[in-house]
Amino acid sequence: MTTAIIITVCSLLLLAYVFDLTSAKTKVPSVILLLMLGFGVREIALLVGINVPSLTPLLPIFGTVGLILIVLEGSLELEFNKSKASLIKKSFVASLFPMVVMAFLLSFLFQHFGQFSFKDSLTNAIPLCIISSAIAIPSVKSLTQFNKEFIIYESSLSDILGVLFFNFVALNDSFGFSSFGYFGLQLLLITLVSFIATIGLAFLLKNIDHHIKFGPIILLIILIYAVSKVYHLPGLVFILLFGLFLGNLDELKRFKWIQKLKPDELNKEVHKFKELTIEAAFLVRALFFLLFGFLIQTDEILNTDTLIWAVGIVAAIFLFRAIQLSISKLPLSPLLFIAPRGLITILLFLSIAPTQSIPLVNNSLIIQVIILTALVMMLGLMTNNTTKQNPHFHNA
Repeated sequence: MTTAIIITVCSLLLLAYVFDLTSAKTKVPSVILLLMLGFGVREIALLVGINVPSLTPLLPIFGTVGLILIVLEGSLELEFNKSKASLIKKSFVASLFPMVVMAFLLSFLFQHFGQFSFKDSLTNAIPLCIISSAIAIPSVKSLTQFNKEFIIYESSLSDILGVLFFNFVALNDSFGFSSFGYFGLQLLLITLVSFIATIGLAFLLKNIDHHIKFGPIILLIILIYAVSKVYHLPGLVFILLFGLFLGNLDELKRFKWIQKLKPDELNKEVHKFKELTIEAAFLVRALFFLLFGFLIQTDEILNTDTLIWAVGIVAAIFLFRAIQLSISKLPLSPLLFIAPRGLITILLFLSIAPTQSIPLVNNSLIIQVIILTALVMMLGLMTNNTTKQNPHFHNA
């Protein structure tokens, strides 16, 4: 049995690698193929009578680790300097305002049609309004430099701001001066923790001369994120700041205290660390979506009760996105189509307390919205004609 499991997992991950290799040419997001593969494995297991124990508890674990590694991978790729100020501002606006407007609109509809409280409606709406960096970032490798950087910034910020928004709504019984004050204190505290942890981890990265050095660093990053989550601190802020710091050492050389870290030497270690992070993020992301596909039930995909809601939500997502991109004077193609829901949506949905969950937002709705947004992204990328060209938008 052990050998069969090893063979199955290795074969599935190798297929995931093939999907990743071919996605740039086929324009089919690897996540769709992974979900189909996981679903197919489940159907085969049922057909041949293999009794697989419940794997549902593994989903949040793979999802959390995957989210950490994906945001870290994305932030290590980003350049942070004056020339990127306009891009960062537009990414921030594009990640925040459509999400907030969409969340309040959905919460109003949930409250109106389901007679739920506004707080519970908003808590359930937010996961559906966040762009998934786990799907968006790997899907834009073949786009122009500007479009790729915009999506990395936007989707990473969407994850971070979405988690902040969700925790603020879910964890506060009321929204008064004290709740906003406590929220500001949390941000201040995580910024301080991020600064101390980033300098400490960078120091370890440079000075550990043992043949095992990157594994402990990644474990410490996951540990800091997990501990911050226990205290309801926005741990993704730390992940983003840490990645930006390591990825932009050349921009920080002018500060005297940075010279103590010997940035030229540290850059070599950062390059190796980045390669390991990319490899680890691929494996965990593939396992997550394979597992999620395996856990999907046929009746959840074909649930007509939620399909109308799913189509309406997806239509609203791209309507608000089109308005935001037009206001920001950004090209609609291909950016309009890259707004997938995925890993972060699933994680936040699973973290909703039973007392706050509402029947309208269920497994079927989440799955249908994820699949529909991925399909729209696939069609948009297939019809995109700006791949690896169009440099005029670089300074937009």
